[in-house]
Amino acid sequence: MGSLAGRENLEEEKNSVFTWEVKANDRAYNNQFKEKIFLCLWRNKYKDNIIHTAKYNFFSFLPLNLYEQFHCMSNLYFLLIIILQAYITANAPKFADQITASYQLLPWFTLFIPLVSLLVIRATRDLVDDIGRHRSDKTINNRPCRMLVGKSFLWRKWKNLCVGDLVCLHKDNIVPADMLLLASTEPSSLCYVETADIDGLSVTRETNLKFRQAPMVTHHELTNVRKMASFQGKVVCEEPNSRMHHFVGCLEWDGKKYPLDSGHILLRGCKIRNTDTCYGMVLYAGMAAG
Repeated sequence: MGSLAGRENLEEEKNSVFTWEVKANDRAYNNQFKEKIFLCLWRNKYKDNIIHTAKYNFFSFLPLNLYEQFHCMSNLYFLLIIILQAYITANAPKFADQITASYQLLPWFTLFIPLVSLLVIRATRDLVDDIGRHRSDKTINNRPCRMLVGKSFLWRKWKNLCVGDLVCLHKDNIVPADMLLLASTEPSSLCYVETADIDGLSVTRETNLKFRQAPMVTHHELTNVRKMASFQGKVVCEEPNSRMHHFVGCLEWDGKKYPLDSGHILLRGCKIRNTDTCYGMVLYAGMAAG
């Protein structure tokens, strides 16, 4: 009896963390979920697939960069010395003359010019780096992929993807978002992926290939585009987290539940290898991707 109660409590605890619900081919259902930002401000819980790695924009660059630079104690110290010297020179000339004669106090602008030069050089470097990030973000967000629209797969950009969308990938394609593998052209819907880019490993392609497999129910049922267009399965799982190679969830479809784990998931940034075609359902998009 105690063992049964323990299993029930474990199951309840497990289900309590499953707060991420994504329904296939139903953006209206997925957009109903909101999260509170502050007080009465709410936003969509599921973000789009646009990524932003740049730190600044046109309006925030100057104030934010100055704020970051004056977090450096040496810059702040020299600024305070300059203010103190300027104040003494302007408001207490006799006292300033005595200090200058005794300690040979340098004029305030002799420190101000090097400080400004240092700030400009640092800001220029940060600006160049951030322009590179903006260009990289734009290139990635505009990569093409085939997304199910209506009853056919059409070419769209990565930034147009949302959770619940179905995507068709081919050999050598990069996975545009974390997704559930639904089917592939390989036997038993296997899919081979290269994970060197996300693992950070400099190993050969042959030793770095991993395989993923679609759930048997979707492998048998989703055999053509028409069936995928009518697919209304719902994935209930944990929210995005830092455990990249860990996933727990379930697929709810036609009144039945099918367990899911990391072996069913294609991670963003993986490259499809040795697989002609595979199909996936977006679970995590954009910066929310786990």
